[in-house]
Amino acid sequence: MRPTRAALLVVATALTPALLLTAPAFAAGLHAPAITVSATSDTPVDEMSEAELRTAIADILADGNSGVAVVREANDALSGTVEDMRGFLKTGYRLAQAEDDRVAVAHILFVATANGDKRVIREANQVLDDGSPEALRAFRETGYRLAQAEDDAVYIFRLLADPKTSDALRAAAQAALDDGSPEALRHFRTVGQYEVGA
Repeated sequence: MRPTRAALLVVATALTPALLLTAPAFAAGLHAPAITVSATSDTPVDEMSEAELRTAIADILADGNSGVAVVREANDALSGTVEDMRGFLKTGYRLAQAEDDRVAVAHILFVATANGDKRVIREANQVLDDGSPEALRAFRETGYRLAQAEDDAVYIFRLLADPKTSDALRAAAQAALDDGSPEALRHFRTVGQYEVGA
């Protein structure tokens, strides 16, 4: 394992409680925020007044999905000059979001490794190897959901192949596969199979 990857896994492990609040929760239909300058202004960043810059950054801070690095950099920009705020909106936000995404992907990799989710492990490693903000963002927005769905389906097929699986559990597993949505597969693996057993 590369030293950088090992360091990311250590950080992700240490920050697990905090990451649980910001990691993608696709089962609930939540998605990581898209990188935008401001939803309230069509004015180019170079032409924004100080008040517009502050409002745009405040909008970013008000987003409950903003990660630690984004909040830190946004607050630093607000404490700085007008040029600091412009710099944050032009490039700093994107880079801070990539830092948050990198930590979140490392956390996803840590959990996937513990669960033996081969597709998620492969995809997360590829994204971390790429390292670009776009690859990290795409993985969090769609790639993780699809890779996890594949791993969940494999888990369910193994459960169906086990001769000790009860008829009720087999029926619930088959229903999840028949639905086929990533959400149904995830729900069965994390909740549904235990409800049948109860």
